[in-house]
Amino acid sequence: MSNRGKKYKKAVEALGEKKVFSLQEGLAKLKSIAYARFDESLTVDVNLGIDPTKGDQVVRGSLVLPHGTGKRSCVLVFAKGEYAEQAQRAGADYVGAEDLIEKIGEGWVDFDYAVATPDLMGMVGKVAKKLGPLGLLPNKKLGTVTFEVESVVSGLKKGLVFFRNDKQGLVHFMCGKLSFGEEQLHENVVAFLRSLSAAKPPAAKGRFIKKVVVTSTMGPGLQIAVEEL
Repeated sequence: MSNRGKKYKKAVEALGEKKVFSLQEGLAKLKSIAYARFDESLTVDVNLGIDPTKGDQVVRGSLVLPHGTGKRSCVLVFAKGEYAEQAQRAGADYVGAEDLIEKIGEGWVDFDYAVATPDLMGMVGKVAKKLGPLGLLPNKKLGTVTFEVESVVSGLKKGLVFFRNDKQGLVHFMCGKLSFGEEQLHENVVAFLRSLSAAKPPAAKGRFIKKVVVTSTMGPGLQIAVEEL
């Protein structure tokens, strides 16, 4: 903690000696010790009881949070003809094909989600090395490679968000902003954890959710009592 600023250290001191909190208490604490001059995000980090090296234990899913994330999603769609028209009707921010591929090839990636119709994935493959590492490559398993363009784009604009475990078996998920009310944050976190629990792969044995930590952009992480969730 020696490299942390005075405000961070003061926030940690305000937590006292308690190490594990109920979800309601933890959210209240994070809001009370917030010191940043901007509206911080609330992130939930979950340590899962899976072997992330095994393909049959990958955890992924999606949901629309009850109160959204507090962030407007920018959606790009690779589509032509009637599917491009569907995307525009649903509120997509960028719609195109070769023109978008060229723009991305030049380094532009100013969007949050990318959707593509299956017939254009060969073209999208040209920029896969740019989009893949950023988590922006359309993915059939996530439902972003589809001809159901209108419904998918509509869901994304309404706040549909995705989650997936990383190489360490952790899931990091944004559940809103600290400016949200405590009850709103609580409902968002509970909705996420329920969706996460429902995504437990059959191959995963034993305790699935091992540890839960909530944190704000600038604040310390607070461990939440899993038994109470």
